[in-house]
Parts: sequence; structure tokens; C-alpha cells
Amino acid sequence: MKIVFIVIILLISFLFPGIVGKVKAKVVGRKGPRLLQPFFDTIRLFKKGSVFSETSSFIFQLAPSIYFVSILIAVLFIPFDNIRGVFSFDNDFVVFVYLLAFGKFMMILAAMDTGSGFEGMGANREAYYSMLVEPAFFILIGSLALITDNTSFYELFKNLHVNTNLAYMVAAVASYLLIQISMVENSRLPVDDPKTHLELTMVHEVMILDYSGFDLAIIQLGGGIKFVLYGSLIANFIIPFHFELWAKILSFIVIQIIYAIIVALLESFRARNKMLKNNQWIITLSAISLMVFIAALIITGKII
Repeated sequence: MKIVFIVIILLISFLFPGIVGKVKAKVVGRKGPRLLQPFFDTIRLFKKGSVFSETSSFIFQLAPSIYFVSILIAVLFIPFDNIRGVFSFDNDFVVFVYLLAFGKFMMILAAMDTGSGFEGMGANREAYYSMLVEPAFFILIGSLALITDNTSFYELFKNLHVNTNLAYMVAAVASYLLIQISMVENSRLPVDDPKTHLELTMVHEVMILDYSGFDLAIIQLGGGIKFVLYGSLIANFIIPFHFELWAKILSFIVIQIIYAIIVALLESFRARNKMLKNNQWIITLSAISLMVFIAALIITGKII
């Protein structure tokens, strides 16, 4: 069953960028690309060779593979139904976060390895935004661990009972935070715009300008899997444990589709922040996480 769940995540990751692109096109009145166009683009890139600058080292060539593998390993930490992740232990969410951080760290090193001033700026911003958003995730998961008295993903979601008005509010705010954190971690609006072509304002896209072929394909594929990872965490909040297995799988797929639509709508109806405002916007997520933490203290009776 664990293998089936992992396969479902990988299959949805192929569709996720296509759903986002299709919805964004429909919002502005365009036909848009085919649903599987990002998948076909990835296959096309797999068939192409890679070109490496003479000024770059082995770090530049190695980073995309480490980035992609770190994301694949992070998938193995996600529980589903009453089945633990392949890796499940106390405080496993810390390893989950830093696996993703390690992959991003390698991409930052690779961007700096090129010696390009533009890629150096993108790497600087990527590291800065990740540093700012990290507390929001840890405060959120810590709050849920306080409510459930568990620190592993499996036990946390298994014992998270949404049965009071305050608990419903916590679940809703937690889902909102995970969506916004995923937007920052995947360098999407309002922090970054993947469609921009101005190097001075680019973040993630400028970091991978020198990549092509296979390396660019696995970077793009990794981005889709990261989105589905956060969608899987949201699904674990929502799907009840008493559902039948087929209903849980169907609910999981539907939640991922709704999540992709929400991402598309968020990108369609809000503008990119001014560069100097990004840090304030990201820190606001930590402030909202603190509100969840206070609610967790109230639920557990730590404060009145």
C-alpha cells in the first residue's frame, strides 16, 4: 500500500503543473496549453543533452540530482490512511524539513558555482526567503504536536481530532499556512513569478538559467512533487480515518486537484509583492502560526 501511495503522489505531480496552467489560462479567457503539456515538456527535456559551463565545477552537475533525490526521500515520510510513511519516528518532521532544505542548499551552491552575478542574487534571495518561512512551519507543526501530544507525522495526524469550533479554526488556518508556505518554497506568487524574464527580479528561475536537458527536467519535476508533498499534508488534515480505503484515495486525489486550483487562483488574482515587501509578507506567516500556537495552548488547557 505504501508503494501505491507513493506512485499516486508521483502521478499527480505530473498533472499538478498542468492543472495550474490550465486554470490560470481559463481565468484570463485563453484556451491554454494541454493538461499534460508540462509532462510532455519534461519528456522532451529528458531526451536532450546537458550543457555545462567551463567555469562551473562538479557541484553544478551534481546539485540537480541531489535536489531531486532529497525530494523523493521526503515523500517517504508522508503517512497515508492508517499506514505510516516508509520512514516514521519521533520528530520526523524535522528531518523532512531539512531534507528539502538540503536539496535547496545544493541548488544555491550550484547557482553560486556558476560565477554569475544574477544567479548569485537569486541564490541569496532563495536562502533568505527559506530562512524566513522556516519558523512558520515549525511553529505550526509544533502547535499540532502540542494538541496531539505526538511528534511524528503519523501519530500527529492520527490523533488530530477536529471536533470543536476552535479545532476547526486551527485546521483551517493550518491548511492556509501550508498553502502559503508551499508558495514560498516553490518560488511562486506573491514572492516570485516563474514567468518573469527580468533577471534583476527573478529568484528561483534565475538560479537555474544555466541548466538544460536532463538536469532541467528533474528540477522541474521536483517542483511538481514538492507541491504535491504539501498537498499531502493538507489531505492528512482533512481526510477522516474512518473512510473506506477507496474513498480515502479518491478524496486524496480530489484534494490535490482542489489544491492545484487554489494555487492557480491565488496566482491569477494577486500581484507580485515589491521585492522589499517580501520579507514582511513571509514573517506575517510566522505571526499567524503563533496564533495557532496560542489556540493550541487554549485547547490543551495550558492557558485559559
